Amino acid sequence: MAVLDRFLRYVRIDTCADEGTTSCPSTPGQLELQRLLERELQEIGLADIELDANGYLMATVPATIDGPIPTIGFVAHVDTSPEMSGTNVTPIVHERWDGRDIVLPHDPSAVLRAAEQPDLAAQIGHDIVTASGLTLLGADDKAGVAAIVEAAAQLTARPEIPHGRIRICFTPDEEIGRGADRFDVARFGAVCAYTLDGGGAGELEFENFSADVMRVTFTGFNTHPGYAKGRMVSAIKAASRFVDRLPADRLSPETTTGYDGFVHPYQVEASVDRTTVRVLLRDFVTARLREQQVLVESLARAVAEETKATVEFEVKEQYRNMREVLDHHPIVVDRARDAIRRAGLTPIEKPIRGGTDGSRLSFMGLPTPNLFAGEHNVHSRLEWTSRQDLEAAVRTIIELARASTESLIPYP
Repeated sequence: MAVLDRFLRYVRIDTCADEGTTSCPSTPGQLELQRLLERELQEIGLADIELDANGYLMATVPATIDGPIPTIGFVAHVDTSPEMSGTNVTPIVHERWDGRDIVLPHDPSAVLRAAEQPDLAAQIGHDIVTASGLTLLGADDKAGVAAIVEAAAQLTARPEIPHGRIRICFTPDEEIGRGADRFDVARFGAVCAYTLDGGGAGELEFENFSADVMRVTFTGFNTHPGYAKGRMVSAIKAASRFVDRLPADRLSPETTTGYDGFVHPYQVEASVDRTTVRVLLRDFVTARLREQQVLVESLARAVAEETKATVEFEVKEQYRNMREVLDHHPIVVDRARDAIRRAGLTPIEKPIRGGTDGSRLSFMGLPTPNLFAGEHNVHSRLEWTSRQDLEAAVRTIIELARASTESLIPYP
């Protein structure tokens, strides 16, 4: 079974995560896919296959050579984003794409145009995979899942490739921030790992935003609006004034790129009596999160004083820049660069303007940068991947496995 065949099977299973539940995994479709993967890993001949009660599937590719070779790991998540439907995904393979507009058949307004997407324009002649226009595709992260399974199958079938013990894990609920919550690092038993959850062929990511979330809650006073003169204090109006005072020309998602951080109000729970604004704080330098917090608090307090509302704050840490860990383990990143080159690609290094399970895992004691898996336009109806990107990811995994035997510079 080729990697594309695996991918096309996996995306048909609805694994959309659900933030509104407390179960793990949050939806039954994730377990359905994990059970299918469990059967495939058994057919391939992997060892130590275990699907636990929380929906984490782990397995081992046995070593092909003896000696004290360090165990490395590969990780991908089976869930898809709740931002777009993943029900009844119909994958379409556009073989040897000729560069013309790709009109998705179930919604002709959904069109992929090379002129608008440089990554797509670079793949003329490749086999492009899309959904039909009504759903996401699920390349995030079933492309990573398919690449890992296919690489495991090839490594098992080709014992002439030298490698040490390799651990793989497929996790639930990454898209709702819970993917590493119940990941058992000790049971995984690797010195480092690589998530397969990135973009185009050659991409390597080893730094990401540090992130906190703030709850800014304004409390007012509600009374009958017909008799409110001099009495009503509108928490909604206070919150609106606060949001309006956040910087418009900087520190916002719509005005920043690269290594710029931002402050982003993203959710409001509103009533006249009490209104809460949830605000994301993001920066690659963790210390700057405190500066952002001070800015938010000062603006909110000024508004509260002007409007006679009161204001309270709650700050919760979400994740930290994995580079703070990976800088202490440069060989983990260096071997990824080398494997990408051996796979016939040029490493493309860029920061992740978001989070990743690799960040959580790195701070849990498992250094984990992120590798490409061929994900483009994720979380949308225009999501796509290509057979060539998937195959390149498989080659890179195999080269990383081979590199694990080269111990001139040991892993951590």
